Amino acid sequence: MKILVLGASGQLGHCLKKVAEERNFEGMIYPDEKEANILDKELLEKLFAREQPDFVINCAAYTAVDKAEDEVDLCRRVNAEGAENVAKACAAHGAALVHVSTDFIFKGDVTGVLSEDDPAEPVNIYGLTKLEGEAAVIGALDKHFILRTSWLYSEYGNNFVKTMLRLGKERDELGVIVDQVGTPTYAIDLAGAILDIIQSGEAHYGVYHYSNEGVASWFDFARAVFDISSTEVKLKPVKTSEYVTKAVRPAYSVMDKSKIKSTFGIHVPYWRESLEVCIGRLN
Repeated sequence: MKILVLGASGQLGHCLKKVAEERNFEGMIYPDEKEANILDKELLEKLFAREQPDFVINCAAYTAVDKAEDEVDLCRRVNAEGAENVAKACAAHGAALVHVSTDFIFKGDVTGVLSEDDPAEPVNIYGLTKLEGEAAVIGALDKHFILRTSWLYSEYGNNFVKTMLRLGKERDELGVIVDQVGTPTYAIDLAGAILDIIQSGEAHYGVYHYSNEGVASWFDFARAVFDISSTEVKLKPVKTSEYVTKAVRPAYSVMDKSKIKSTFGIHVPYWRESLEVCIGRLN
């Protein structure tokens, strides 16, 4: 079995490579962007024709949430048109697609766990274009697994955990948002879940939610980072209204994982336990 990873140089791509190596998972292909630009249809066709993958994992995305408000066209090209290009290439070559999406497709104005069938009402350009990408994948390809995830972090790339650890060394006091609630997700765990789905051999295509278990605000998340890393920082809770950003964020986006657990028998770790693993590896 051949598995083609698009966006292989990003955070999730690195995590997929690490987990695949740990599991001795064969057949993984990690092309660089020069070979796998999802905006270049001809380039994708050459790549698919050469590799003939059985599965494609699309990690490629525009993820700069605030910048997207000014770069609407570019964000849409990557997250919507790029996703459609990948799905059509999969359809043409008989490959199944695992496409990564986001909790930011939800408005976040209700408390309670969000199921895959709950209404999607994005409140920013990033979320809107990711939802458009989902629709494009569904319209172009029957053999798809769309995985919505949230608050990704790991030892790789730029993310909240690494930023907090850096700021914790530079400052004595930090203000962190307390009224946006979701679930931190260790990208290593997500990578494992993706490979579990592929290994299962099950053709239960559709939309699934995957984040770690539990609930946290960004303030709780930061507090845990500093507690686990034994970093002395005075944390100040800050309301969203006091910290204005260009893009609006969902106030509450905790997702229900029961569908992915029951369908594929996937174990989902508690967010703080996974955070301890990540910080241990970073140290």
